[in-house]
Amino acid sequence: MTLTLSAFADEAADAGDAQIAALQRAGIGHIDLRSVAGVNICDLPVEDANALKAQLDNAGIRVGMYGSPIGKTDLDDDLQIELDRLDHLAQLQEVFEANAVRMFSFYDKSQRETSERERLTLDRLAALRGRASVLGLKLYHENETDVFGDHPDDVLKLAALRDDASFGLIYDFANYLRTGAEPMATWKQLGPVTDALHFKDQTRSGDHVPMGQGDTCCPAILAQAVASGWSGPCTLEPHLYMSEAVRATNVHGQGDPALAKLSRGDIFQVAAEAVQALIAEAGRRAE
Repeated sequence: MTLTLSAFADEAADAGDAQIAALQRAGIGHIDLRSVAGVNICDLPVEDANALKAQLDNAGIRVGMYGSPIGKTDLDDDLQIELDRLDHLAQLQEVFEANAVRMFSFYDKSQRETSERERLTLDRLAALRGRASVLGLKLYHENETDVFGDHPDDVLKLAALRDDASFGLIYDFANYLRTGAEPMATWKQLGPVTDALHFKDQTRSGDHVPMGQGDTCCPAILAQAVASGWSGPCTLEPHLYMSEAVRATNVHGQGDPALAKLSRGDIFQVAAEAVQALIAEAGRRAE
């Protein structure tokens, strides 16, 4: 049996053709489109999308999910901006033939009371889910640090929005560890409501590492998921190349010195081989 594995290939390279080459080298047949040549997927012009689709088709690579930043904004920001982003992704859906959208559940600079923050967050997510449903898109919420849905208890509240057509939940291994949540207890809570996995590992001291080398208990969790018959989209998000975005989430501001000697593409390859080995150890094959 197989698990469908995709990847944020913009961690391997900026240009679309170089991202494709990295995926081919790694033997990964899907891509989660986040940025191409420095342009976020929510801003990618349709004509550029058409050109990229031709390259992907030629390489035999399909789009798994759009790595959008929707919801990585503040509760006081205009929601129409996020709705407009969904509208643009609906145009790209016609190009890439993929409807899955990664998103988040808002920051709160005003530091509202917990109940008020929860109410406003759920209202906004319901509005986004409603628009997604009309557009034929499915939202997948990622547990990003400091958004409402970062801690397992709050993610359980978001689970009320789940449905097969328009809203699901991503389990990001490293991001839960960063909240201080215990990995196995977190999976026990959230495994039944998990619709997708983000393969990103980290140590308790805050360093990103290849899958299976950190403290997220990912080998045991994946083995349990497979044994229970879990299936869903799986995405490699290495966070091993020290870009500015990765540096911001890495406590020490630097990665493994051995990896630092490698090229960006080689670091991505290390990450790919680690996650493929992890999937194999769990008794599945990555496709």
